[in-house]
Amino acid sequence: MTLQTKRLTLRFLHASDTQALYTIHSDPAVMRYFSGPTWTDPAQGDAVIARALDGYSSGSGMQLALILRDTGKLIGTINPHAFHAQNRRCEIGYALASAHWGQGYLSEAMRATLDYLFKEKNMNRIEADIDPRNLASAKLLERMGFQKEGYMPERWIVNGEICDTAFYGLLRRGWEAS
Repeated sequence: MTLQTKRLTLRFLHASDTQALYTIHSDPAVMRYFSGPTWTDPAQGDAVIARALDGYSSGSGMQLALILRDTGKLIGTINPHAFHAQNRRCEIGYALASAHWGQGYLSEAMRATLDYLFKEKNMNRIEADIDPRNLASAKLLERMGFQKEGYMPERWIVNGEICDTAFYGLLRRGWEAS
């Protein structure tokens, strides 16, 4: 499966993506608000790719690489996962190399992915949970039409730091109305 936007190709992860994933996830700035620690070993990319391949096979996930169309460089990922077929619901997460922040790449990738999820996968609801201190992520979700729906204090402990979660949801009818 491949999605195209003006500047990006979104595709399934390949075994050759290990180093690019490591470069992104070993950056403390990228991982600041993640629910896991900064990567310390390139083999962590292999584990992510293995889980993604399992998700593709089982239908439980479809993590996509964000590839710059003009250079072929992997600059991030967008990760629809935790699909609930009966309820037509899934969760979504994302990561972007810090060198590419503020250039609209995640907005572009998110629009294409949400459109695919609602139209092709027939989702009715898409959910995201973020660290509420991550204002850029909150703004991205709100630009896409997500509504803040809840707050869970002290949900994660990452590198010894206790972190809260803000929950966001986007309904098909909200996406179609935008």
